[in-house]
Amino acid sequence: MSAPTVQRPRTPVPQQRSRVGGPAASRVIPGRVAVAPARSGSRGRMLFLTIAIVAVLVLFAVQLVKIQVVNGPTIAAKARAARLIDVTQLGTRGQITDVNGVALATSVERYEISVNQKLVGQYLGTADVPKGVEGVATLLAPLLDMDKPELGGLLVGEKGFKVLKKGVLPQVAREIRALKLPGINVDVVADRTYPNGALAGNVIGFVNSAGAGLEGLEASLDDKLKGTPGEEVYEGGANGQAVPGGYNQDTPAKSGSSVRLTIDSDIQYRAQAAIEAAKKSTGADSATVVVEDVQTSAILALADTGSVDPNKPGDSKGSLAPSVSNVFEPGSTGKVITMAAALEEGLVEPTSEFKVPYSYTTDNGQSFHDSHEHPTLKLTTTGILAQSSNAGTVMIGQHLTTDQRYDYLKRFGFGSKTGIELPGESPGLFSDPDGRSKYAVLFGQAVAVNALQVTQVFATVANHGVQVEPHIIAGWTDADGTYTPAAKKPSTRVVSAKTADTVLRMMQSVTEEGGTAKTAAIPGYIVAGKTGTAQNWLNGKQGITASFIGAVPADNPRIVVSVILHNPKSSIYGGDVAAPVFKDVAAYTLGKLGVAPSGAKANPFPTTW
Repeated sequence: MSAPTVQRPRTPVPQQRSRVGGPAASRVIPGRVAVAPARSGSRGRMLFLTIAIVAVLVLFAVQLVKIQVVNGPTIAAKARAARLIDVTQLGTRGQITDVNGVALATSVERYEISVNQKLVGQYLGTADVPKGVEGVATLLAPLLDMDKPELGGLLVGEKGFKVLKKGVLPQVAREIRALKLPGINVDVVADRTYPNGALAGNVIGFVNSAGAGLEGLEASLDDKLKGTPGEEVYEGGANGQAVPGGYNQDTPAKSGSSVRLTIDSDIQYRAQAAIEAAKKSTGADSATVVVEDVQTSAILALADTGSVDPNKPGDSKGSLAPSVSNVFEPGSTGKVITMAAALEEGLVEPTSEFKVPYSYTTDNGQSFHDSHEHPTLKLTTTGILAQSSNAGTVMIGQHLTTDQRYDYLKRFGFGSKTGIELPGESPGLFSDPDGRSKYAVLFGQAVAVNALQVTQVFATVANHGVQVEPHIIAGWTDADGTYTPAAKKPSTRVVSAKTADTVLRMMQSVTEEGGTAKTAAIPGYIVAGKTGTAQNWLNGKQGITASFIGAVPADNPRIVVSVILHNPKSSIYGGDVAAPVFKDVAAYTLGKLGVAPSGAKANPFPTTW
């Protein structure tokens, strides 16, 4: 019989009510999970989160548009600019050559080696070479011909950038570049070089460290000689290589024009050698030689003692070309102007007769005497010139008015620049025409000129009275190779052809027996010239200038050569110290130019009566 079932009393379940007192919105059903009703606070938080997310997305979208659309091109340009490599191309400076194309100044390719001290320590080294600064110094020192410890000291420091060596040859630069050493830069530079050293250094001048003309023709012609730099800008990769299809813009460099001078290197060399020897043998302070082609007014040589080597500009002292910058009294060479003026004005003939004393006194009480005491001489106008008589010259020239005297001096170029292309030319000086000076100018005193000005007097006489502006530039060659001759120089008639030819014939007596410059005679050629001796005031002290200037062949003049020595000690007379130099330089020049000997013997006017 089974046990009776005991039924437990059922506990009543309390009725669920809402918080407001009503029945619960839901009841707990046995076996199911109760679901809580949604609340208004949760819905608010969800809405806020949704709005925030949308706002962030909108902000991102705006920024994306700003970066890609608004600022995109600018950012891309900056990024590309960071990858651009700028390479400067040199504009080669034009050459300076002599009349035959011999290079007197030229630009050659050289390299400058520098270091970025902040990068050189990144060298990784090899099995045989240590890393860092020591390894770079090990590789670089023998190529630069430098001491390794010394070079190592230059490779380190706080400056960052430092030049290691200049003027490195191209083959050495290529070897250094091939090493690809970090921080080591190899930059091409133009190096100005002068293959013939001091030859015509007084004319050529030199450039400064930046390659700009500083003295001489290098300075006066700088605008045409200098080249225009070029530039290549390209987009580079990690190792500096050009990116195919990347940005590239090339502005080619332009070379400067080259100038051809009228100077003949061989004649210039002979002239420089001759005056250097004369300076030494006579004890002169300085000397100058000018060689001019009568037919073209071209300067074939312009030589000054102590010519600087443009490769060593630091050796330059004072004026580079005293032949055009320094002035002096021409002395008796100036008598040629007085004779030309007197003949042109019809005051005398070449054979007019004069009784010439040692000393002559003018109407205003000024006395002038000759270089040597002598009894009264019976001289013709030609004889007065041949004997270089001061007294006789004043006797003739006093019949010219004071205005005429100075007018003829100016006609022949005294007191104004010749127009030569060299910088620093002096126009010369005139003293006030007082009671003595107005007579002293008749024999080349109380007036100061440069060597080129006084040479022009004789070139004018030799050119039948026509003065042509002297020049030292024959022409220019553009970067494309086109040669353009220099423009023809202006000319001016100074005296008649008859007067000029008469004076030239009168000057033949100077180099003949009884003249003051027999040592200037050249076998086979007729020489017409004049000696000069005058006081000077150079370098703060008084001294003597001795000279000889002549034209040859006198029967058909081709060249004029002037020789001027300042303060010679062996003799003060141009016939002794200057005339022999004239003979040497003129004879060589005639041979170099292939000038045939004179077709006849000299035929001077009589000098006495």
